[in-house]
Amino acid sequence: MTKELMGKRALVTGASSGLGLAMARALAAAGATVAITARGPEKLAQARSQLHDEGLDVQALELDVRDEASIAAAVQWVGTHWGGLDLLVNNAGIGMRTVNPDFLTRPQPFYEVSAEGFRDLVDTNLTGYFLVAKAFVPLFLQQQRGKIVNISMNHETMRRRGFVPYGPSRAGAESLSLIMAEDLRAHGIDVNMLLPGGATDTGMIPDAAKAEIAGQFQLLSPAVMAEPIVFLAADASKGLTGQRIVATEFAAWKAHLTS
Repeated sequence: MTKELMGKRALVTGASSGLGLAMARALAAAGATVAITARGPEKLAQARSQLHDEGLDVQALELDVRDEASIAAAVQWVGTHWGGLDLLVNNAGIGMRTVNPDFLTRPQPFYEVSAEGFRDLVDTNLTGYFLVAKAFVPLFLQQQRGKIVNISMNHETMRRRGFVPYGPSRAGAESLSLIMAEDLRAHGIDVNMLLPGGATDTGMIPDAAKAEIAGQFQLLSPAVMAEPIVFLAADASKGLTGQRIVATEFAAWKAHLTS
């Protein structure tokens, strides 16, 4: 991978595993200075150590996307140590397993979901995107440039039986992203969505469920996000905003964009 992102500064939330870790790896490999964030200090330290072993220099910051004080501390760190930010990747989220561990094989109707479980997931997956973007946007406004990438999922997930509250949280995040793009368009700040394009081999799916669905379809590797996130971080995508990019279709989408 070429070092096309040299000089770029990126922060990825929920980057101790899964899609976040894969995107952080790709950004750092392309030359960006990367901060990985997560709530759990142990997993965060393990992720940083793993990337360091791969020859990638990343910073690790504890960050709870539901906690405004925690977010403010991360913003202050970025401002003090980096002086600004080029890319914010809103990725931190929790999945259906938090309200129904058997969600793939035994879907649970919405009326059986606890109010606490609903609030917890939406607070993380939707309100968290809002709070983190709201806190970092002043840096972008000051610079009069910047990029935000909000991670999403397939539309099928938003209407699939038994997918409350995960589906609504992602649908809300897509609406949020489109409005953010319009609010920030005049300031030269790009906001786009990126999604894998299918079920992905991450901790969102319990190991037992992975075994059960193995014969039905193949899970995508989190590395599917690598090429599109590097493109969205690069100068080549400057001015591109309000887009919904599917990683499995990225090559065709990019070819159409440049044709």
